Amino acid sequence: MQGCEVGTRVRYWLTLASGMLECLCFAGVVFGYASLVFVLKEDGYFDELCINSNSSTTNVTDCSRQDEQFSLAFTIASFLNNFLNLVNGYLFDRFGTMVMRLLAISCYTTGTLLMAFSSAASSLLLFPALSCMAVGGLLLLLTNIQVGNLFAAHRSTIITLYNGAFDSSSAVFLIVKVLYEQGISLRSSFLFLSICSVIHVLRTLLLMPRTHIPYLLPQGYTYGVQCGKANTYNVEQVEKMGAGAMTASQETPTPEDSTEIKDTEKVKSFWSCVLSWFFLWHLLWLSIMQLRHYLFIGTLNPKLNRLADSDPQLVSEYTNAFAVTQLFGVLCAPWNGLIMDRHKGKPLAAGETEQEADLRSSCLSLFLTSLQCLLFSVCATIPVLPLQYLTFILQVLNRSFLYGGNAAFISIAFPSCHFGKLYGLVMSLSAVISLLQYPCFTLVKGALDGDPLYVDIALTLLTLLVFIHPVYIFIHCRREASSRKNNTEAEVTHDCRTKTTEILFSQNF
Repeated sequence: MQGCEVGTRVRYWLTLASGMLECLCFAGVVFGYASLVFVLKEDGYFDELCINSNSSTTNVTDCSRQDEQFSLAFTIASFLNNFLNLVNGYLFDRFGTMVMRLLAISCYTTGTLLMAFSSAASSLLLFPALSCMAVGGLLLLLTNIQVGNLFAAHRSTIITLYNGAFDSSSAVFLIVKVLYEQGISLRSSFLFLSICSVIHVLRTLLLMPRTHIPYLLPQGYTYGVQCGKANTYNVEQVEKMGAGAMTASQETPTPEDSTEIKDTEKVKSFWSCVLSWFFLWHLLWLSIMQLRHYLFIGTLNPKLNRLADSDPQLVSEYTNAFAVTQLFGVLCAPWNGLIMDRHKGKPLAAGETEQEADLRSSCLSLFLTSLQCLLFSVCATIPVLPLQYLTFILQVLNRSFLYGGNAAFISIAFPSCHFGKLYGLVMSLSAVISLLQYPCFTLVKGALDGDPLYVDIALTLLTLLVFIHPVYIFIHCRREASSRKNNTEAEVTHDCRTKTTEILFSQNF
């Protein structure tokens, strides 16, 4: 029996470590698109869209339409990556881990195989390939999120690390680019990624549950290859206990999630949450910053070409620098969690609830994320090539704060029973807004003759709107604190008057 318990703990740790590697090496590779574009241009993808403008003195090649195609491919992939969150969450709740992981592996492998067998003559295969890799990678992340349930004391930390690993996996395309420069073809690299799907299948069968990992874990819970009848746990029992409540979309849980709501009348309805100022300002906050990031990533290659006067060696150097900084997303992501949890263990103010304390603590996180985005946008706007090193650092720092803070705020501000739906909805709506990146890129390449300065300035000014969200939360928390103080003073005054009346009454009679 004791040996089985040890085996179960070992399985937990193997699941954690293998999930971390899966997210780090596969889940978010599409966000390293700038490195891949460099290779695709070398291989001649969409080369027929470049136009030579010959004159008596110069020979200029206009590749703006080629850049538009590359930008459109990333726009579609990044849109699907977020828009399908709501659908993915529902499917995961309905069918469980194994079905969704097999779907994820099939989708991801299809993408890598399409990429492997594409060529300059079949450049359009880039569109379905990139989209399949984006959707499949996101599903891998979502099915791994529940691994945090195996370690209740460190649940939020593990979830934050997995999201950071998802961001850092964008460096995989840097490795593809470096290998390409060493003589290894694009086809070989993507065939290797396709073969790695065997590892995903084995992990699905041996180290992941068939349905869901419950929170909190029932005694004797295990999964995968069983260790004797004494240590098995009926999966149907877990489902009956509500184990399915930990869905793929419930990424940023809190200890309060396990507390049952006794007074159901006090729980806000889903639509009242959606129509609240909290949700609307948060949607604006996420959408603007996400649009800024997606536009920056999707247009990085032409931007570097412009600033480096089309020097391929210099463009390659800066592309590598950008990809390397993405590796540090996994290290930056937990910082935001520490900021939001800094009040844990400290006494609450008089009359303050745990939720109000969490909301008050989130103000600093929301403000710092907004400030990071503003600084990142300002640096990206200034057309100075060496300054882009600082832009890369601010970009990865802000992106790692953005998505962790997004899920954390939703879990704090709204009832946990609506978390999955609200998280999926905010990601889906923000994905629709992120489609604006393509018309912005078309505007730069067309009317602005390739100079993104005015669009960058407009987006920087638009970024100022994200400060409304933390300011609104701060004012709300101050108003709540003032209300509690007034109520406390009124209660004290009432008690004093009651005691005085009792004393006078006793003296008279």
